[in-house]
Amino acid sequence: MPLAPTKLPPPEPPRADALRRFDLPALGDVDLSRDDALELIEHADLDRLLKAASRLRNRGKGRIVSYSRKVFIPLTHLCRDYCGYCTFRADPVLGVAAYMTPDEVLAVAEAGVRAGCKEALFSLGDQPERIFPEAREALHKLGYERTLDYLAAMTELVLKQTGLLPHANPGVMGAADLARLRQSNVSLGLMLENVSPRLKQRGGPHWRAPDKAPALRLRTIEEAGRQKIAFTTGILSGIGETPVERVDSLLAIKRLHDSYGHIQEVLIQPFRAKADTRMAQAGEPPLDDLLRTLAVARLIFGPEMNVQSPPNLVADDYPRLLEAGLNDWGGISPVTRDFINPEAAWPQIAMLDERTADAGFELRERLAIYPEFAKRPEFVDEQVRSSLNRHLDADCYARAN
Repeated sequence: MPLAPTKLPPPEPPRADALRRFDLPALGDVDLSRDDALELIEHADLDRLLKAASRLRNRGKGRIVSYSRKVFIPLTHLCRDYCGYCTFRADPVLGVAAYMTPDEVLAVAEAGVRAGCKEALFSLGDQPERIFPEAREALHKLGYERTLDYLAAMTELVLKQTGLLPHANPGVMGAADLARLRQSNVSLGLMLENVSPRLKQRGGPHWRAPDKAPALRLRTIEEAGRQKIAFTTGILSGIGETPVERVDSLLAIKRLHDSYGHIQEVLIQPFRAKADTRMAQAGEPPLDDLLRTLAVARLIFGPEMNVQSPPNLVADDYPRLLEAGLNDWGGISPVTRDFINPEAAWPQIAMLDERTADAGFELRERLAIYPEFAKRPEFVDEQVRSSLNRHLDADCYARAN
């Protein structure tokens, strides 16, 4: 079961100065303070909060809402972390292959090419060879010592053989691994999830998950900034964190982006309870809670940041996320399911287009690197540039098939 949230003192009445920000023409020109962000996420009138976030999104992004057409490649489900909510990870099972083979990886990637995909999303468990001899044996048979080495080889293979643009989410990484992956990935990602070490206490969502130590994840995100890697990160909302911990997590991401300018997307992902996990009976955050968190994220990061939340985790209500300042739907696959949330089907792209238009927005296909990063040469390795250019339209969105 998840930890009970830290007991906070009774909330004070909202201060008028933060609420007045909603009516300022200069909204977004001044950084939102920690106190004001906390006040807004806890106390602000939801309708006014959403209108403020929408105005700020419109100022930076106009009426364009983007998505990436991707194919999902789950290289391995083995993982040394035992998070309380995850059904993607697995322990070794006799008769079940520990890793996808190169032929299997290419088969999925080629199916993606035929379906018009341009992104190859690699997801995998974190360093399973550190605890499972079965993982070490499987890697040895493939000719590798570490999962990250095999991942790098597979992203290189997909890039060279199919032209799909890899985006990998392999967990905590050091400088050398980031540098190697940069040579074959157009962008990389690692969810911060939350900065609170409290969530690692016994019984908490990150108990028995060594790679969910906030300092390790922040270090990886910072090193990606040093190496000029277009990076996706975000928070997992509703896993037992307090409003203070949620705001502090968003501000930690903003501090890194302010320092390095490399965060291309902030993802606000709501917790969804899954059967056969420790948190199967935990309460899920209601839609209003997600809307409030998205809106505060937009106010924290300002008009230019890409703010995303997966539409498949909100079922039919997903157009409402546009009210909170969202400007991206994330990756949508016409080929593979969402292996992280297998119970939640992605919307059909044609329906996503229709419902986005009904809300007054234009749906545009982007690549695994956002337009503002695609046009900056320092964020794209030379070994990736030629494949990227083949997919770019004149405005750095995805070229039509």
